[in-house]
Amino acid sequence: MPHLKLEFADPVAERVNVAALLEDLHQSLLTCGVFEPASVKSRAYPCHQWQVGEGGDAHNFIHLELALLSGRDNDCKRGLAERLMPLLEQHAASIDSLTIEIRDMESETYLKSKR
Repeated sequence: MPHLKLEFADPVAERVNVAALLEDLHQSLLTCGVFEPASVKSRAYPCHQWQVGEGGDAHNFIHLELALLSGRDNDCKRGLAERLMPLLEQHAASIDSLTIEIRDMESETYLKSKR
């Protein structure tokens, strides 16, 4: 049940096909062998205001957050980040900052309602 969140500075959408990037990232998670495909959820959000260092909003960024239920070891998480980064670099080579964060969601406190 991973949740992939693609956050990007507004101007990124002028230089990167965000829909294609999200699709490639999503497909990569579907085929990685770590998750049940039906549990993979991916979405993208533009960021309208941001500041980076002394440059203010002069620098563009894309930040991926992959939230996983707790229990996977660091090697697995690092492998997922290393699987996603080349796709990010391929689609967004002209973007100043590309980052990935893999984080745990505590299984004991995560709730899901199925309908």
